[in-house]
Parts: sequence; C-alpha cells; structure tokens
Amino acid sequence: MNPSSLKTNIDTMLQEQVNPESTVLRTVGRKATITKEELFQAALHLIGPQKSIASLSLREVAREAGIAPNSFYRHFKDIDELAIELIDRSGLVLRQILHEARLKASKQSSIIRSSVEVFIEQLNVDEGNLSLLLREGYTGSTSYKQAVERQLIFFQQELKEDLITLERLNHSKLSHPEIVAKGITQLVFNMGAKVIDMPIEERKEMAEQTMIMIRMILEGARHLDEAKIH
Repeated sequence: MNPSSLKTNIDTMLQEQVNPESTVLRTVGRKATITKEELFQAALHLIGPQKSIASLSLREVAREAGIAPNSFYRHFKDIDELAIELIDRSGLVLRQILHEARLKASKQSSIIRSSVEVFIEQLNVDEGNLSLLLREGYTGSTSYKQAVERQLIFFQQELKEDLITLERLNHSKLSHPEIVAKGITQLVFNMGAKVIDMPIEERKEMAEQTMIMIRMILEGARHLDEAKIH
C-alpha cells in the first residue's frame, strides 16, 4: 500500500474500523450478525497483554464475540487472516495517535517528549494495539513479524515527513532523514519491548533515557560530517 494514499484515507479507515458504537465484549447468547471490529475486539480481549494471537482458536474468538463459528467465515478465512488484519488495524490506530501528538507539538523537544509519552501511555492504558505489535514483532510467526515490519515502515515514513517539515520550520536540516526516522522508530519500539513487562512506575525512567537518546540522534544528524562517514 502506498503510504501517501494510506495517509489520505486514514481518517476514513479509522472511522470505519474503530467505531466505539460497534466495540463489544462477550455477549449473552449468539448474535445473528457480526462486524470485523467486533471480532477484532474479541481477539484483543482474549489475548490480553501477554498471550500471542497465534494461541487462539477460531472457536474461542467466535465464542467471545457471541457468534456461531460459521459466522466467523463471513469476514475471515482463518485466525491468521484475522491476525494480519488486526496488526494492520493496530498500526493504523497508533500512527494516527502519534501523528496527532506530533502535530500538536511546536518545538523539537516537545515533539520528542509528546511522542514517547504517548507511546508509553498506550502501554499503560493497555488497549491491546501497541502490545500486539510489540509481542508479534518479536515473538510472532514469520507472517506476523512481516506484518509488523510493514507497519514499522509506515511509522518511519510518516516520522521522516514530520521531521523534515519541522526542521524546515526551524531553519535547520537533518542529514539522511530517512535513516534518522528509522533509528528513532527502532529505538522507541525496542524500548517498548523492554518496558512492556515493567510496572508502570518503572517505565518513566526508561522513557526519559529514550528521549535523551533521540535528542542525541537528532543533534548528530544536524551536524554530521558526510566526508567522515564514507
């Protein structure tokens, strides 16, 4: 999928996929109809912060959603297809949240802080989107890891565009902004993978260290001597 077209359609997709009115947990009895979002929510509710989506069965998800197993097939051919689409959905939701946080920040330091704090906040509220990406990106099957990697590429591309815009506004310039964005993205996700099992109060120290590392990357990229790296 082209990142530019994805950004153009992101609000529409979010409205269709993340509709609070369609968010449900397990219902009493079986429902006649089911939406994709309800199946996504059922899966997220079952896996929680620790369990891999690969451990779920189709019948478990159907039971949690309150439908007959056959109704599952109206949207997905198997659990793997649901998992891939759920990873894509989670990436979309998180990119929108982070993008909005960067738009609200007017200075480089506040963009760093707001982005990292929003990232940690997503772990703290435990809605499942971020923990899903972190878990499947490191311990999932090959197809799940590839799906997470695609989402990381989108994160990198959108961050690169935001950094270029910000540097232009501040009358400065980053060397190799695509590498800077990749480095920051990998750093933040590695941090997330480490803190996911930490108590909430211990996550703040790791977040502060990560912000310092990001500032180091940015300062280095602003003053990079190209002749010395070849």
